[in-house]
Amino acid sequence: MIRFLLLVSMIYAGIAACAQAPKLTVEKIMRDPKWIGTSPSSIAWGADGSSVYFSWNPNRELADSTWYIDIKTKVPVKASVEQKRTLVTNDNVTYNYNRTAFIFSRDGDVFYSEVKPARTRRVTQTIERETNPQFSFNQTKIVYARNNNLFAWDIITGETIQLTNVRTGADRKTATTQQEDWMKNDQLQYFEVLRERKQKRDAAAAYNKNANEEMRAIQIEDKVMQNLSISPDGRFITYRLFKSASNAKSSIVPNYVTESGFTEDIPARTKVGAPSGTSEFFMYDRVRDTVYAVKTDSIPGIRDLPDYLSDYPKQLAERKKRNAPRRVNVLGPVWSPNGTHGMVEIRSEDNKDRWLMLIDTATAELKLINRQRDEAWIQGPGISAFRTGWIDENTFWFQSEASGYSHLYLTNVTGDSVRQLTSGNYEVQQAQLSKDKKTFYIVTNEVHPGEQHFYHLNIADRKKTRITTMTGANEVTVSPDEKMLAIRYSYATKPWELYLQENKAGSKAVQVTDKAQSEEFRSFAWQDPELVTFTARDGATVYARLYKPANPHASKPGVIFVHGAGYLQNAHKWWSSYFREYMFNNMLAENGYYVLDIDYRASAGYGRNFRTGIYRYMGGKDLSDHIDGAEWLAKNYGVDASRIGMYGGSYGGFITLMAMFTEPGKIAAGAALRSVTDWSNYNHGYTSNILNEPYTDSIAYRRSSPIYFAEGLKGHLLMLHGMVDVNVHFQDIVELSQRLIELGKDNWELAVYPMEDHGFVEPSSWTDEYKRVFKLFEAVLKKK
Repeated sequence: MIRFLLLVSMIYAGIAACAQAPKLTVEKIMRDPKWIGTSPSSIAWGADGSSVYFSWNPNRELADSTWYIDIKTKVPVKASVEQKRTLVTNDNVTYNYNRTAFIFSRDGDVFYSEVKPARTRRVTQTIERETNPQFSFNQTKIVYARNNNLFAWDIITGETIQLTNVRTGADRKTATTQQEDWMKNDQLQYFEVLRERKQKRDAAAAYNKNANEEMRAIQIEDKVMQNLSISPDGRFITYRLFKSASNAKSSIVPNYVTESGFTEDIPARTKVGAPSGTSEFFMYDRVRDTVYAVKTDSIPGIRDLPDYLSDYPKQLAERKKRNAPRRVNVLGPVWSPNGTHGMVEIRSEDNKDRWLMLIDTATAELKLINRQRDEAWIQGPGISAFRTGWIDENTFWFQSEASGYSHLYLTNVTGDSVRQLTSGNYEVQQAQLSKDKKTFYIVTNEVHPGEQHFYHLNIADRKKTRITTMTGANEVTVSPDEKMLAIRYSYATKPWELYLQENKAGSKAVQVTDKAQSEEFRSFAWQDPELVTFTARDGATVYARLYKPANPHASKPGVIFVHGAGYLQNAHKWWSSYFREYMFNNMLAENGYYVLDIDYRASAGYGRNFRTGIYRYMGGKDLSDHIDGAEWLAKNYGVDASRIGMYGGSYGGFITLMAMFTEPGKIAAGAALRSVTDWSNYNHGYTSNILNEPYTDSIAYRRSSPIYFAEGLKGHLLMLHGMVDVNVHFQDIVELSQRLIELGKDNWELAVYPMEDHGFVEPSSWTDEYKRVFKLFEAVLKKK
């Protein structure tokens, strides 16, 4: 009997073992992502609001296709070739004020559609491209751009007129010498027939000019015209002329594995601090037939100098003496509904200031409405791009980080009445004004920094009503009639799916796609990482994802994953864009590691002070947050402080290098993928915001670049980089390798990927990369 029971017990144990989730391996994780499933993307409502369109690949084809769901049947259907060709989505149309008609461009032509009865008229049909259609002339005409000129099509008559006469090249008459002028005058003085013929020719030219009323020429010479647009009343045309810097040197990226068999050069970007182009902003008054240059040299604070110059007394003195206005870029204008007011956003090139200013249409002078100054840099949700608008003819809305978090504000046209609509220690991450202009549809992280929810914000009383309820991220697209919501939703363990929901509180979201998780993906026991917080050494609260092993390894190893930057968040409750690393972290936990994934200083979602915590010192608070996290792991979970590894790509690779070089003994093994090693090699837009420019703030670059600290390398370092990386160039890792060679360091290795860019494409490359990372951790962190 005992033997029988023992046998039964063994059988059940074997069945249970077979039923357990399969074991994760790098080879399984790093396959083509189609093995996971397919998630809908690029969500857009059809212009009539009856269907939702999206990209999807449920059949694991070579690429995604266009699908749609009728809101009545809620069944996904693949769009035909003809449906895709004629598709008009709500995000690509512009409505008139009464929303009785809309306009759009498709395949380089412009179309006009009436809503009821549904009817579409073709405005243009040419071999040239017509773009950027907009209603103007008090809604009676459609204005569009063609070859740097504006044209107007009359909705009633169908007549088209040209509004601008933009010309390239210099507008100069042929120069003559003093000798030539004398000879000509002498000939005309003594030959009567010559004189009479010239008089007749001049009279005919003058008559023809008056009869034809030749349109004023707008001469742009060798500049590029940008942002050509017209006011709602059709009177004012605005544009920007940009001239690129002729002496800005671009880099190249050599490509070694090519079809030709020869090494080929890939043209790449300039580096931070390269000479930038110049721009000018103009307004053309069609009634007065006058072009005004909008001057910015008298903007309040235009000559203010940044605080960091106090570290450079000589440079500060020179700048004060010069007292020159800072260079700026003018964006907009955004016109009030009737065209009474035009609001522009002006950004200083050093990105320390953003001004909202009204254009005086009589004089082209600027009037200050709002100024946001940040001694670090201007950014944040709704602020990075010019996302603003008008409530009515005299009330303008915008977002600002004035309170420390990005919130919604209203201002009148005098600027003396600013009203804050939202407040608190959270961010308004998206904002859309309703059709009746009484409500904002907003997305915030008020519930938790790691959640995104959709709300109605009543403008009159500032009351918010939460509409979404699913824990995680709710990416909402509002239907054209604002009655329905298309929601792309995900949770930490569940990739994105599409839901439909009525646009009102208490309604329930209905799932309409179900292919984000394959059966194989579901078979794994994916961890729902615990969202934890710890206190950094300066008192800041830091959020992180924690993966805990069911069976910790005897050596109690730990690993810290460092996400990339560019203003990004990863300690949240939705499906991560770092899905490969999410799976790899699961595998590490499965193999006995504690894994911490930290939203360090400069991560998105936590307000202005958190965002700018790395100003002038990358590798400062962002690195100390990780070192504090390592100590937290050791203190709270018994992780052996001498057996902690670190890995990450791009900015994550940079942090790994800084940890290995400047925090000796804190990280035993580091894997730095596609890492920045010298910030003076990186691009201007991102780097200059944080570190200013190498020749104006050398202190910031010196303390922020790993290459200057390579002599401090301790522990075991693995570096991995794609050789055709056009973002963080291969040059970075080559220069650091040479530095390590010269220093006589022998505790490092470099793996290169000849055919990979910054974001790897080939599963074989991903697999090789992470097999090496795992091998490093296994060899070093579990070493007896």
